[in-house]
Amino acid sequence: MDARLIFYAFLKLLVITWSVLKAMFKGLADSLKGTVTIFYLDKNIMDRASQSSPIRDQNASPRRRNSQLTPAKPIQRHLEEPKVLRRTAQCCALNGGVFWLSILLFEYAVLPGLKYFMISAFGNSSVTGKYVWTVTKSCLTWTFGMIWVLPLFLLSKVINSLWFQDIADSAYRYSRGRPQQLSSVSKLIADSLFSILVQALFLVQSMMVNLVPYQLLGEVLFLVHMCMLYSLYAFEYKWCNMGWELHRRLTYIENNWPYFIGFGLPLAVFTAIPSSYIISGCVFSILFPLFIISGNEADPVINVCDINLKLFSPVIAISNAVFNRTIGPRVSQSHQVNRR
Repeated sequence: MDARLIFYAFLKLLVITWSVLKAMFKGLADSLKGTVTIFYLDKNIMDRASQSSPIRDQNASPRRRNSQLTPAKPIQRHLEEPKVLRRTAQCCALNGGVFWLSILLFEYAVLPGLKYFMISAFGNSSVTGKYVWTVTKSCLTWTFGMIWVLPLFLLSKVINSLWFQDIADSAYRYSRGRPQQLSSVSKLIADSLFSILVQALFLVQSMMVNLVPYQLLGEVLFLVHMCMLYSLYAFEYKWCNMGWELHRRLTYIENNWPYFIGFGLPLAVFTAIPSSYIISGCVFSILFPLFIISGNEADPVINVCDINLKLFSPVIAISNAVFNRTIGPRVSQSHQVNRR
């Protein structure tokens, strides 16, 4: 009898494991669809807009034809200018062509050139030359970081957020129609502030789990955290346009974690390759528009595992405490009630 129960338990474990792996692979495959969809999405948007625009009646009388030609503005509203591919190209140009390229030029062209010039002037074995080069390199690196890298990094974050929103809205209107909004402006502002705080704390939590004594376990936990965080980033545009509040978005990811770990895996791996946080941000900004489109087109696999991965619960509790002490209990209390 015990052997039969063990066999059934083992068989059930195999079924659950297969379902989890299948959902992960489905999420991984869905995350890569944006690389293909982006090339024909603008064309489909324009085709649908042209089909939905009013068609003039060629057999109508001249007076009626003139009346149809008069209201030009309503017709132009249907023919929305395609933005997806253009915004994605702008993200690549800003983050890769301007930001990343300028850092590479400074690190591998400007600094080596100045070092060669100073070594030629002072001599390779000169203590003075080495000291002057060390001081010069530190000053140049600090000046370049403060005057160019930091302002451009902050500016690119603002510009990228606007371009990401344009891409998400265009893709959503094409596939699902007009975006929905939350019931009130105050609720929208509270949801946005709470979401920013939760995501920032979750990023800190992911860095903390990476510090566990066992290196492999820490790296796996960090990767799982980043996969779920990047999935939240990618799907949040779609879910916000659907009118979902933050508690529903987080619960949906926690309950269906196998799919979202697979979906966020490529972006988590690509952004983990660079050792510099700045370069990692450039890689994220270049690739993220593709994941926004993939998330908008994706149909997540749900209810494959009875175990919920409550990784957002600690940061939710901290965020509620912060909101209680700053903005007031009314905002955080609504999130506490909805999470139960």
